[in-house]
Amino acid sequence: MQFEDMKAKIEGGNGFIAALDQSGGSTPKALKGYGIEEDAWSTEEEMFGLIHDMRSRIITSPVFSGEKVLGAILFERTMDGEAGGKSVPQALIERGVVPFIKIDKGLEDEAAGVQLMKPNPGLDTLLHRAKALGVFGTKERSVINLANREGIAAVVRQQFEVGRQVLAAGLVPIIEPEVNIKSPERAEADQILLEEILKNLDALPGDDKVMLKLSLPTKAGLFDPLVDHPRVLRVVALSGGFSRSEACIELARNRGIIASFSRALLNDLRHQMSDEEFNASLGEAIDEIHGASTSKAA
Repeated sequence: MQFEDMKAKIEGGNGFIAALDQSGGSTPKALKGYGIEEDAWSTEEEMFGLIHDMRSRIITSPVFSGEKVLGAILFERTMDGEAGGKSVPQALIERGVVPFIKIDKGLEDEAAGVQLMKPNPGLDTLLHRAKALGVFGTKERSVINLANREGIAAVVRQQFEVGRQVLAAGLVPIIEPEVNIKSPERAEADQILLEEILKNLDALPGDDKVMLKLSLPTKAGLFDPLVDHPRVLRVVALSGGFSRSEACIELARNRGIIASFSRALLNDLRHQMSDEEFNASLGEAIDEIHGASTSKAA
């Protein structure tokens, strides 16, 4: 797949995007969920080696293909690694799966009810390297905990600033201002976020398109204006702490939005499984998430 082929697949394909981008802070939890306890490694390199083995097993599984999985978001170390004897982005492309890369360096401390992204002075270098490896797009995450308009406006403004930097490098950004689903002001935060994103979409120069990765809204259909916006390539949803069944029910209530799940996709996979068991469990998760992404409730 060339860039335009990948763009067409993401924009019009029937499927979802797998999030395989757990980073340093969340890796021990991801490994524990996979059945590997912290005493299984003694150095950070060994820890990242174990999580890479898990991701490689997923990527090379016969059920993980472009038929239902449109794309996959990678951690930087995963992008630089190999799966099945090939670079991970190339292994994905050969399976019909569009590669993305997580580019943020984590979150600042909370202020004004939100957590902005930390500075990322090496971003241009990372974007150039990702482009050379065949990566299509990026993903960057902020968090919104309260319905503070000033804070939410700052989150969205920062997200679009980074998004423009990504577009300038020839990649497509997934803008992810996550609303904490446990927020006591979640519905109000959803509404403010919608308004701030629309302002920034309307102010985008040129005719480039961005993607949006959002928490599933409290009010089904709230994000319809984003799904329909001419500057949005695709809207995807994170599971955000919902179980897979809960996330799929909520997802199916929102037209035009597809999944980009991490925990909800990987939750039932275990290191100790045989390949047959592993592939069956992964296939079941893929089928359920694909169904909620493509078959919407009335």
